[in-house]
Amino acid sequence: MSNSEGAEGPAPGSRGAAPCCPPLTERPLTAEEAERTAAMFKALGDPVRLRLFSLVASHEGGEACVCDISDVGVSQPTVSHHLKKLREAGLLTSERRGTWVYYRVAPSVVAAMSAMLAPRS
Repeated sequence: MSNSEGAEGPAPGSRGAAPCCPPLTERPLTAEEAERTAAMFKALGDPVRLRLFSLVASHEGGEACVCDISDVGVSQPTVSHHLKKLREAGLLTSERRGTWVYYRVAPSVVAAMSAMLAPRS
């Protein structure tokens, strides 16, 4: 990929590609951290978005063409809307290649989400 925002450019309201916050057991979140974290979890709180995120994250090669992940029981415009919301939440990046758009889970997202929810050791 040529850049972290992808050829599509940053989605309006995008806050970057990685979750912002420390583990929940490390210290209380600031108001800004809580807002950003809530936006991330809100994006994943929709079953279609969670499924799309899972399809991208588990796709061979770590990226998926929109043409490979659009069969989730909703119309193509709705798939595009949900993918945009996942980009705005910083969970996915995208890159246009010809007529298709390829999506990736932002590089540190899964690790950061896991660390955020890890119990105190």
